[in-house]
Amino acid sequence: MAKTISRFVCQQCGRVSASYMGKCPQCGSFSSMVEEIVQEAGPAKSPNAARGLTGRTSPRKIGDIGGDSEERIPVPIGEFSRVLGGGIVPGSIVLVGGDPGIGKSTLMLQMTLAMAGSKRVLYVSGEESERQIKMRADRLMEKNGNFPDGLFLVTETNLQTILEHVREVRPDLLIIDSIQTVYLPELESSAGSVSQVRECSSQLRELAKSQNVSVFIIGHVTKEGAIAGPRVLEHIVDTVLYLEGDRFQAYRLLRSVKNRFGATAEVGVFEMREKGLVEVPNPSEAFLAERMVNAPGSAIAVTMEGTRPLLVELQGLTSPTQFGNARRTPNGVDYNRLLMIAAVLTRRVGVKLVEQDIFVNVVGGIKIDEPAADLAIAAAITSSMRDLPVRADAVLIGEIGLAGELRLPGQMPVRLREAQKLGFKIAIVPKRLRKAEPWPDNLQIIEARSVHDALDAAFAIQRELPKGRKVA
Repeated sequence: MAKTISRFVCQQCGRVSASYMGKCPQCGSFSSMVEEIVQEAGPAKSPNAARGLTGRTSPRKIGDIGGDSEERIPVPIGEFSRVLGGGIVPGSIVLVGGDPGIGKSTLMLQMTLAMAGSKRVLYVSGEESERQIKMRADRLMEKNGNFPDGLFLVTETNLQTILEHVREVRPDLLIIDSIQTVYLPELESSAGSVSQVRECSSQLRELAKSQNVSVFIIGHVTKEGAIAGPRVLEHIVDTVLYLEGDRFQAYRLLRSVKNRFGATAEVGVFEMREKGLVEVPNPSEAFLAERMVNAPGSAIAVTMEGTRPLLVELQGLTSPTQFGNARRTPNGVDYNRLLMIAAVLTRRVGVKLVEQDIFVNVVGGIKIDEPAADLAIAAAITSSMRDLPVRADAVLIGEIGLAGELRLPGQMPVRLREAQKLGFKIAIVPKRLRKAEPWPDNLQIIEARSVHDALDAAFAIQRELPKGRKVA
């Protein structure tokens, strides 16, 4: 008979310890060690027993292995399909994470309703009843719409029972909502613990690889921003998608941070409406729809989200501080990046920000990580400080160095073409010092070597320049 033992597992990083510790020595979390009762492994299996994802352990020559690429399963939701890399790879396992209430279950139910007409889909929920899921499906479907015959619902948390349902239904697509509610009865720990999440995910991965079933797992995100369970779950799956956005904003961003079958850092933009998440084919136009033209403290940046250029409005506000130390409050940009830009403006440009509170906001609730938006942030802050508007038909692109110089970011022609398509006339960019792809002809390019020159061009340029002319 197997012997039961007790161990302590950190719920943040998965470290196993024989005794309780108040602070995890691996991740530094306090009070994260939870006791779990497990059974020691029984007698070892026969060496000839089938193991692995395919049940075959003998080595084979790589030339003897079939290399024919499988066709992806098309996804009717275009933004979702692009983030996945062009569709669902058969036999893949995908993790969809996000904050509670952000719209993960809604997005997955929309996808299953759209695909169940041609594929067999099994939707397993451990958080809602079948009637609750049916109510949401009624809201997402069009009026008098008929539900597809290929969609099966079940509410179950026992993984063994779920696997029996899979063998009975034989679906092409399996949805687990959510992995924190699924458990294996062999493990004594509660559902959602590190051991349960890791073992359940491993068995679902073996199911996907051995039976060629595409599996989607929904995982919650903790307040620290990591997928609960912990992040060890990300190493098990093939693709990791994050659904981001402010629940008080209408826009949601589906971001790919890991993809074994496509490009990473791809982003799909959705808008939350009464009928669910609706695709936004032109997010730049949506983000700029409510912009106040010629308002001080506003500048337009062109940022890259994967391979897609996005035009976003950056707002800056300066106000005399009422306390001893001036505050720096960013929303959507990195805090340390804001401190650096404020220091460069003070020392290199002469904008006195020492006794000014600075607030920077990215309109639309998105987050900008790349340094190409530095120049737009600097222009928004300076515009608010001087109470001068940045020219309404100009975009600003460039990375700022500590010496006050401007550096050229990548994929400039793509950014400029997107700005031109949305009707902007002028682009203020860093001076190009080496040959590259030519600029677009129907856009006035102002090349600046320093932040000082770029800001002077953004505020003082009033004359019309010939199209395509470059000003150093």
